[in-house]
Amino acid sequence: MTETPKMNHLIQQHILEHEMRLKHVDTLLERAQHGMAKTGGGDTAAELAQAKAARDKLSSQVEAYKQLPPEQWTETEFERKGPMIVWDNLAKQLERLVERMEH
Repeated sequence: MTETPKMNHLIQQHILEHEMRLKHVDTLLERAQHGMAKTGGGDTAAELAQAKAARDKLSSQVEAYKQLPPEQWTETEFERKGPMIVWDNLAKQLERLVERMEH
């Protein structure tokens, strides 16, 4: 795709959407870790470890987006909803985990 001001705006918006989800997941992970310290862990330790691994994988994708030159972005990058769905599913999983720990 050709680099244009509109294209640059779309790229930045796309990256910001991923970063917002990353921040939300990080907040939930922090709450879950705090809850584990209070409750002692158990089965939740494995769930938390899986969530951290998924978070790290998605975080590396955000970094890859940041490094991708504008001329290498394609329409399909904007249309791909898969990563956003994964972010949302991870957040839901963490929200349930935190809810169990906090109540």
